Amino acid sequence: MKVTKAQAAANRAHVVETASQLFRERGFDGVGVADLMAAAGFTHGGFYKQFGSKADLMAEAMVCGIAQTGTLAEGVEASEFIRHYLSRAHRDSRATGCTVAALSGDAARQPDSVRVAFKDGVERLLALLSQKGLSSDPAEAAQARVRILDVLSHAVGAIVLSRACPDDSPLADEILAVCRDAILRSQTPPGTEKATTRKRKTV
Repeated sequence: MKVTKAQAAANRAHVVETASQLFRERGFDGVGVADLMAAAGFTHGGFYKQFGSKADLMAEAMVCGIAQTGTLAEGVEASEFIRHYLSRAHRDSRATGCTVAALSGDAARQPDSVRVAFKDGVERLLALLSQKGLSSDPAEAAQARVRILDVLSHAVGAIVLSRACPDDSPLADEILAVCRDAILRSQTPPGTEKATTRKRKTV
């Protein structure tokens, strides 16, 4: 039976999404084409009908995964996003967690096409995270980008360090807690915390 263009496009999207999860879980070099296609429910031979090379799929999977990460920040407050991102649940969910945290180290060793896809994905993620406080003033917008880039780098680094520790290591949880609290404090406007403390004392 001949596959329609619509079905072929759906099959391709399914392979990309499956690859995105497997790459996050095992790394780029930890997943072979045959295993990947089997996981997606297709034969090995069908891979090269859809993709020019594994690197092409890696780049597309990167874009797919970072787009999924971006949806985590939609419709939630920044503090809620940080609490989720720097939680044990997110840390332990490699396959469905942040692509940036899962594949930063792997991407650095890959061809330029994959690294460019990674860079473009990070730019889109920064743009999405910046939209909530978007300012028409160029100077304010530039400062907002600096703050968001700092928070994202801090949060990603915390996940990477925590995952590198044994699962039952107290340090793994300590890294998340310390970085989560530090980021949340940095998001609190100056004077707000002290004012809140004084108000509670008078109640």
